[in-house]
Amino acid sequence: MDPDILDYYNQGRERDRLEQVGRLEFIRTQELLRRFMPPPPARIIDIGGAAGIHALPLAGAGYDVHLVDPVPLHVEQALAAGLASVTTGDARNLAFDDESVDVVLLLGPLYHLTERQDRIRALGEARRVARPGGHLFAAVISRFASTQDGLQLGYLSDPQFERIVERDVMTGQHRNPTGRSGWFTTAYMHHPDEIEHELADAGWEPSAIIAIEGPGALADGDDWIDDPVRRAVLLRAIRRVEAESSIRGSSPHLLAIGRRA
Repeated sequence: MDPDILDYYNQGRERDRLEQVGRLEFIRTQELLRRFMPPPPARIIDIGGAAGIHALPLAGAGYDVHLVDPVPLHVEQALAAGLASVTTGDARNLAFDDESVDVVLLLGPLYHLTERQDRIRALGEARRVARPGGHLFAAVISRFASTQDGLQLGYLSDPQFERIVERDVMTGQHRNPTGRSGWFTTAYMHHPDEIEHELADAGWEPSAIIAIEGPGALADGDDWIDDPVRRAVLLRAIRRVEAESSIRGSSPHLLAIGRRA
């Protein structure tokens, strides 16, 4: 791994991130997985699954979940979780047999494969291990996520962060030479129209590109999520426009869904 990426994840924040600052991202990702995945006990490989934030609820629902992650700390954390298997591995070179799983999750690896050929290779490996008719769920960060974060969190008042954002918008290549943890780490940010082509070039049949947070990213997350009635309103609002191409890029994260013919 890129040393900057490894250093970032060795800080240990990923295990609890989606229970804190990424609550809407977690809720919506789980909702979309349950909506589009085959029913339990389908066999799932969660590639780049970190400490098991998504794998554990799926295993609890009766799925046969196997987790792979390149960060030793994540693997150590996930080993105590009771999944079917947890191994150290690389999304571009999986130690799984051909056509051996029903569902492949790539809910993080495409963030950090900054070269297109590496992303295609990872998507191709995901296709190799998927059975005919199998499903892919691949998350990407929007090209415009750092602009949104910069405005909401005030980072754009710092000229150094503005230079980072300028590069993000122009090239999708996010770099953080300052090391400030809130400014993320080495990453690739997809244009909303881009991921569908990458899936197709890797041999997948793209079926949907969906905004995860959608306009909910503009809301005060805790205020809407903590109240069950308001949470239901928030989720309905997101669902209404989740596939609307004209506003998809305003969602910090997108979920690409593919099927293996």
